[in-house]
Amino acid sequence: MAKLLIGIDIGTSACKAAAFDSEGTVLAQASRPYQVYHLGQGWVEQDPMEWWQKACEAVRAVVTSLSARGIPAAHIGAVGVDGQSWSAIPIDRQGRVLHNTPNWMDNRAHAICERIKREIGSTRFVQSSGNSFEPTYSTPKIMWFKENKPEIFNQTAKFLQSNSFIVYRLTGQITQDLSQGYGLHVFNIHNGTYDDELCDRLGIPIEMLPPIHPCHEVVGTVTPQAAAETGLSPGTPVVAGGLDAACGTLGAGVIFAGKAQEQGGQAGGMSICIDRVHAHPRLILSFHVVPGMYLLQGGTVGGGGTLKWFKEQLGAYEVELEKQTGRDAFEVFSELAAAVKPGSDGLVFLPYMAGERSPIWDVHAKGVLYGLSYDKTKAHLVRAIMEGCAYALLHNLETAEEAGVAAKVLNAVGGAANSEVWTQIKSNVTGKEIQVPASDTATTLGAAILAGVGVGVYRDFREAVQKTIRIKRVHHPDEVNHKVYQRYYQLYRELYQQLRGLMQKYGSSLEGEGV
Repeated sequence: MAKLLIGIDIGTSACKAAAFDSEGTVLAQASRPYQVYHLGQGWVEQDPMEWWQKACEAVRAVVTSLSARGIPAAHIGAVGVDGQSWSAIPIDRQGRVLHNTPNWMDNRAHAICERIKREIGSTRFVQSSGNSFEPTYSTPKIMWFKENKPEIFNQTAKFLQSNSFIVYRLTGQITQDLSQGYGLHVFNIHNGTYDDELCDRLGIPIEMLPPIHPCHEVVGTVTPQAAAETGLSPGTPVVAGGLDAACGTLGAGVIFAGKAQEQGGQAGGMSICIDRVHAHPRLILSFHVVPGMYLLQGGTVGGGGTLKWFKEQLGAYEVELEKQTGRDAFEVFSELAAAVKPGSDGLVFLPYMAGERSPIWDVHAKGVLYGLSYDKTKAHLVRAIMEGCAYALLHNLETAEEAGVAAKVLNAVGGAANSEVWTQIKSNVTGKEIQVPASDTATTLGAAILAGVGVGVYRDFREAVQKTIRIKRVHHPDEVNHKVYQRYYQLYRELYQQLRGLMQKYGSSLEGEGV
């Protein structure tokens, strides 16, 4: 039979692995959760070795499922890996992880960023990397290690990204894919190389940065040791892989300029495909995993993770119902939200649950529920959470339009896209048509497509998308509800502006007080 492709996704809360045929059909998939360590005061870490352990478990489960259907591991033609952004994994010369990585929500390098911006200037970084110098990116985290953990920094041979770490564990090859380069401000977005002068000014030895590879390039093969841990066949090709948002964009069929992806995973946001470098200081610019293309992105902390938090803290009834009946708690939440009018009867949620990234870039921003009263129910809370994330999406889309980059149609991916209610809310809030492909597997499919192009299963990315991407649903904005949401969106924007001073004044200084 034709060679199969495996995509591995190192997300924020879990590793997903899936096997696809050349038509994009899922033949087997598995997910394994891992921990996110919230250490307080903006410190958020993850353990890369835990990522590897769960990746091994997920891939082995996929391989075992295939084997049960009579499909041996030898039929797997290639592996692609995508991962969350802005890791800074220090490994020594033997490849050992020296410290947990701060993840994309981590703000511990805030003071370092403010100092560096005073010394070098914000525009220098935007001109070279296309991105502002903010603490959630990889570069400030490397600087934090340098200044606060010199014993770790001095032992570090390379700093890796999430997907490049898994590629290293699979193949023994140290790499940096092009699409994740944007997390390093010493990476020049114009030519895809490192900026020697900025490395010198920041005191980051260029030798600590891995060699850069196209995302679909085969960079190694599965080693015998990795084969024993994952169930893959030794010698299976592995490509460099890419950023999860970029692979999700590819897996949603967004490969041409002007097309856009809407992301509803743990984080929220959007990625607009463009064919030239077009930066905005309050947005995020990266290479696409598709050669010659770029992504102008908005990345928010308010995504599916907000509703996951609600489920864990306030959803005991729905969790118990899920255990007893098998009905997914998030389906129940969607039904609750559907029973509430647009605007949640005046309840507005600011989804800044770990500070906020674009477009406000405020490490002190806090989650806020405004408009609570005795008439509000759990259903109001759920719908307000969904609407708050939609407002954050609109804020990023409007910011992109300020730069002359607009999207008329959004292709939605991530778990949130499974909710027809939530997706329709986003369509009504933004005024955009939203198309939903196979949302749960878009990111792993994107990683698998990279592998397929890398080993020649597909002639190019156009053929890959034509063969694999199918739209399941289309949501059109309701004009009446869109007008209602325009009023609430203005309230959403004004709430932050009014509270911003208090958030910055008190920051995290009140956290942990009391006996």
